[in-house]
Amino acid sequence: MTNIAVVMKKEIQRLARKEVRSATESLKSALARQRAEIVALKRQLGELEKATARLGRSTAHRAQRAEAPPEGARLRFTAKGFASRRQKLGLTAAEVGTLLGVSSQTVYNWESGKARPRPAQLAGIAALRSLGKRQIKAMLQAQAEDSGQA
Repeated sequence: MTNIAVVMKKEIQRLARKEVRSATESLKSALARQRAEIVALKRQLGELEKATARLGRSTAHRAQRAEAPPEGARLRFTAKGFASRRQKLGLTAAEVGTLLGVSSQTVYNWESGKARPRPAQLAGIAALRSLGKRQIKAMLQAQAEDSGQA
């Protein structure tokens, strides 16, 4: 013969499990929805970062094209003048290369007279002539931040 206390204990345990299960079901479904939302947000963030990087690259290319000299205007370039301007601004060849979209080796070749810049690059060099140290440092810092985020 079973004791009434044992029967009551089992019934209380069964009811408690049932109540806990019903309480946790809503939490489980909410957690599943939130996880799905997090995944969707991460996917959207990745797409937005890619789009931002694409826009940054295309904007830089458009800016270089916009700086192209008007027809008939001829830009002069001397290796010695280019090197002295770079040194006067306190820039390294790598920094100038970053601003113009070329490698530091290319800048070195220009300065040594082994190579000449292309017309589009001449426009960028002409634009650098009109900028001061602070403006150039700000541009370099902005480019570093852009490349760090992308």
